[in-house]
Amino acid sequence: MANPFAGEVEIVVDGRPYTLKLTLGALAALEQSLGEGSLVDLVKRFEEGRFSAGDILSLLVAGLEGGGHDLRAEDLARAEISGGPLGAARIAAQLLARSFALPEGQG
Repeated sequence: MANPFAGEVEIVVDGRPYTLKLTLGALAALEQSLGEGSLVDLVKRFEEGRFSAGDILSLLVAGLEGGGHDLRAEDLARAEISGGPLGAARIAAQLLARSFALPEGQG
């Protein structure tokens, strides 16, 4: 079960729950997969609703890696994600928000 206070989010892929988390290593891999863009650019795209399917996929793969899972982008692209594409986008946005926000009452 995902712990939101630790920046974790749960995703259900092919009927199996996985915990997503953006660790420093996962963030570094995500930044590298974005090519020219930065993490700040990615956050901005999500805030403005201008994200792409590739952004969602990269973010979910990084979160799976940070959560200790070995699903690759190819696996995730072919998988059934609970909530479909919209659910995947919501989970990706939630992962970003939890990873870069202080818990309520702090900060």
